[in-house]
Amino acid sequence: MNQLMEISVNYNTTNQQRVRITSHKEAYELIIKNWNLNIIEFQEECKVILMNKGNFVLGIFDVSKGGIDSSVVDIRIILAVALKCNATQLILVHNHPSGSLTPSNSDKNITEKLSKACDLLNLTLLDHLIITRNDYYSLNKEDNFL
Repeated sequence: MNQLMEISVNYNTTNQQRVRITSHKEAYELIIKNWNLNIIEFQEECKVILMNKGNFVLGIFDVSKGGIDSSVVDIRIILAVALKCNATQLILVHNHPSGSLTPSNSDKNITEKLSKACDLLNLTLLDHLIITRNDYYSLNKEDNFL
């Protein structure tokens, strides 16, 4: 008999407090508390905040860790995790170790691709935040991108 591997998404319910995000500023405040600030200016990372329809946070998923100026964002992995945990809304977040908050063309392209992929699965990409230790840039707010 063949055994197939199954993706497992675990919920840590030790902290029963339900967090609700209603703005990009609240998203930044939540994510910065959950970021390793020792490497925020050294290594690029990408995370996704997974939420339900009521904007309550289901969890934060570590998408990737990269190098000094890039990290791989695999849309298929993001969507697989979102579907597995019944998320309906997402906020993509990554840091710029350089300290610059200006989105690159690559940042804009991945945002557009993820937004289109979410639409196909009836998910909503609410925002894409670029963060540094002390500030953030919202592609939704600044560029009216989403």
